[in-house]
Amino acid sequence: MFLAYVVVGVLLALLLVSSGRAKLVKDEKIVTGMRSIGVPDSWLPRLAALEIAGALGLLIGIFFRPLGIAAAIGVVLYFVGAVVTHIRGKDVKGTPIPGVLLLAGAAALILGIASA
Repeated sequence: MFLAYVVVGVLLALLLVSSGRAKLVKDEKIVTGMRSIGVPDSWLPRLAALEIAGALGLLIGIFFRPLGIAAAIGVVLYFVGAVVTHIRGKDVKGTPIPGVLLLAGAAALILGIASA
């Protein structure tokens, strides 16, 4: 279980850092999508910080499991909010990516608890 947590945690952390970076540099594709569902530009740095913090927490969680579990809970909650925001914004096409990341966060959480 530990090795599975490491693999899922590292891959999810890479995706989170990439997504956070895209928000920080205001990648046009990301900004356009966020605006279309009603997310103000002023939220982008905060959302990026949450993603990067989640990534760091997952990576540190390899060595200190309670932090990894807490980070995975935060990632799950973040992406529940993202899925809900896409649904409320009537952006069904934009829902799969946060949905997959929600499932990856749930996998990291389950594996983190199982290998603690």
